[in-house]
Amino acid sequence: MIDKMRFAKKLASAVANNNSLLCVGLDPDLAKLPTSIARGENPLLEFNKAIVDATADLVCAYKLNSAMYEAEGSHGIDQLKQTSVYVTSKYPNIPIIMDAKRADIGNTNNGYISYTFDYLNMDAVTLHPYLGGEALQPFLDLKEKGLIILCRTSNDGAGEFQDLIVKSEPLYQRVARQVSDKWNENNNCLLVIGATYPEEMKIIRDIVGDNMTFLVPGVGVQGGSVADVMKAGATSGGDGLIINSSRGIIFASNGDDFAEAARNEALKLVDEINQYR
Repeated sequence: MIDKMRFAKKLASAVANNNSLLCVGLDPDLAKLPTSIARGENPLLEFNKAIVDATADLVCAYKLNSAMYEAEGSHGIDQLKQTSVYVTSKYPNIPIIMDAKRADIGNTNNGYISYTFDYLNMDAVTLHPYLGGEALQPFLDLKEKGLIILCRTSNDGAGEFQDLIVKSEPLYQRVARQVSDKWNENNNCLLVIGATYPEEMKIIRDIVGDNMTFLVPGVGVQGGSVADVMKAGATSGGDGLIINSSRGIIFASNGDDFAEAARNEALKLVDEINQYR
């Protein structure tokens, strides 16, 4: 049975129950998996299950990047689905984010919606704003799901378009304002703000206020600072952030102790985040 709990409620519950703003990215790379796992029939799934079991009491969400599964063809997609099934059945109060950066015309988006939410049973999805609200309306109509809009991404070349001036302000600020003022009628929109741009994050927080949550990639391997993120992006209540770490946690060891090592790194990051809450 599909879980119809609103994403916002599910996220708030996980944040409170685990005292955590940490999201672990389940982005397994077959070449980096321990040999004992990589040789199995369903290596991505078995790796994910071990990571989830080791960290489920430390996270507020899991994020699965579709590309890592698509790269393995239909078998990879099946393991993506089975990972969602595993988390939903064993840890039903932890939301799952599909990181696929979807966007197209409305009719095509109906297909993405069916795949992401009906087939994969995800709780939230990342979306491009470039086609505008009219095209994204099928997503925006989904009151129970989390819609995470790209705003200021963490990559080095983010400013190529995001810094262009539109109506007297950079495009990323315009996106934040549009999502906050026009698209968030169901109070289920979030923004992707990279940890590597804390000054921009502070500006965006000032634009949207405390009523919107940020998904924050870029902490760890990409060089983003937890202290900077918390200072720039946390709400007045010390939350409003989903701070993602993928490689720095799941690949903490390539030996048979990988799950234990992942837990240790996740715990360190949770403790560091909570120092600033």
